[in-house]
Amino acid sequence: MNKNRIMIGLAAALLIGLLASRFVYREMRVASVPKTVPTVQLVITTVPLTLGTRLQANQLTTIAWPSSSPMAGAFSRVDDCVGRAVLANIAANEPILEQKLAPREAGAGLPAVIPEGMRALSVRVDDVVGVAGFVEPGTMVDVLATGDAGGTNGGETVTRTILEDVRVLAAGQQTTQDKEGKPQTVSVVTLLVSPDQANRLTLASNEGRLRLSLRNTIDTKQLDPPPVSRSTVFYGLEPSKPRPVAVKHSEVPAPKKVTESYTVEVIKGDKKETQTFNLN
Repeated sequence: MNKNRIMIGLAAALLIGLLASRFVYREMRVASVPKTVPTVQLVITTVPLTLGTRLQANQLTTIAWPSSSPMAGAFSRVDDCVGRAVLANIAANEPILEQKLAPREAGAGLPAVIPEGMRALSVRVDDVVGVAGFVEPGTMVDVLATGDAGGTNGGETVTRTILEDVRVLAAGQQTTQDKEGKPQTVSVVTLLVSPDQANRLTLASNEGRLRLSLRNTIDTKQLDPPPVSRSTVFYGLEPSKPRPVAVKHSEVPAPKKVTESYTVEVIKGDKKETQTFNLN
């Protein structure tokens, strides 16, 4: 009797195991079947592109992209991108986005990358002004001007930061940085400035000497440091305080001294005399 029960239990366990394994096998087959995901075409680059490059058809291709994860500003047709200039360096296989392309009528090269309302102004530099060649396209700089302050500070030489956090568009004729970050000696640096900044920069370059101060690209604080004069550096005087100018006043004549007096009339018989006496 016990032997029969054992046999029945083994048979039942074997049957349950077979059913369970069959269920697991079917589920794994269903899971292994690839699901069809709706896709759209996405335009990407086939080669690295530098600032100002006009896009050509052989530089672009399309890939399938999940339609459930749309990319804002992306293109689905190569023809929509051809002929437009890029506003920033783009790596190979990177998607092309609307915000990285200049309008089609803007052309190509450096003019295409200048935002509306801004200007590109070139400044002559040397090893000192150009921070030993480390001022490259894409870096941020401050512009310092040194010159004669004229009547505002008694004719002293003054250094002042006239522009802060200005982007370098080009170093010489190069609009891209050196891949290895090596300094490049150039004679001209082109800065991206507003029209008002362009006026100040032009005047400062004609009236004094310029220096570029290299800054971290993520540091955008505007500090507006006070100007520094010769007396500030060498004599420790407070900066940006104009010297008092001596004003010549017209000489006023001293008031005349007034003498006080009184008169006495003296009568002697038939004679009359008048005598005057001073009180001072």
